[in-house]
Amino acid sequence: MTTPLGLGLPQLHWYDLGKDVPDVARAAEEIGYDSLWVFERALFPEPATQGLYNMEGVPWPDHYRGVAEPLVTLTLAAAATERARLGTSVLVAPLHVPFQLAKALASLDAASGGRVVAGLGTGWSHDEYAAASARPFAERGQVLDEVIEVCRAVWGPDPVSYDGRSTKIASAVVGPKPARPIPVLLAAIGPKAQRRLVDHADGWMPVGMGAEALAAQWRELRELAAERGRTAPIQTVLRTNLTYTAKPFDGPGRSPFQGSVDQIVEDLAAHAEVGLDEIFVELQTGTRDAQELKDVAAELYEKARAAGI
Repeated sequence: MTTPLGLGLPQLHWYDLGKDVPDVARAAEEIGYDSLWVFERALFPEPATQGLYNMEGVPWPDHYRGVAEPLVTLTLAAAATERARLGTSVLVAPLHVPFQLAKALASLDAASGGRVVAGLGTGWSHDEYAAASARPFAERGQVLDEVIEVCRAVWGPDPVSYDGRSTKIASAVVGPKPARPIPVLLAAIGPKAQRRLVDHADGWMPVGMGAEALAAQWRELRELAAERGRTAPIQTVLRTNLTYTAKPFDGPGRSPFQGSVDQIVEDLAAHAEVGLDEIFVELQTGTRDAQELKDVAAELYEKARAAGI
């Protein structure tokens, strides 16, 4: 049985948002991809006051200069497609007003016929929190908890009511409702985040950093679920950040998914053996334009399927 495959949509500053997003979305669906994905990067601080992923001295990559808003991007893709699921990997939940985010996701799901997957996280950029969040960085976990609770309430039956720290809904009718229950997936790296996932979310969104490490993380998460008495299955979607080059990469310390399409497929196959539900590939950082993105996506899909992925 093959693994469902997804593709990241072009959100970066060298793409034409209005033209390239629908074009790539339609092409991906025609190729056979099962899902389409977006990520969130609210701004590019200059000069940066914090290293990438909070790692001191690590610069932010140039492709973060001007990343299109994720839900706008997904809306463009939804209007151009019929079948592919529409996912976020991930939305930085505390940068959004919980009620408005819940209603936006519900509206997109209703409009697309039940195709939205809500991947959420807390983020790491202090600059983004200063610009966009109503709550401080130190409270990001509490805010994510409230976002999940508000989404469940808003997506549920009317009348909706909720009494939280930031959100107060006093018995109201809220529509439209999602076409079906929207799955909530979390990035969940640390122990507290993993407990939140096991107790309150539908699934897990890891990033591929090596098949052995991924397998160990997945084993630990399932053990935690068993300890906490979870019986519902944990949905899983693996994000793979690819660095495509025309030739194999033979330099020292090669990371997974770096090199030619053949080499990338070999790495994908190793990760697929871990047994997660779905894998999506992020190609946009290594392709120059939408045509190259479509061409590499088509070659990658064909070779992945030929390899049994």
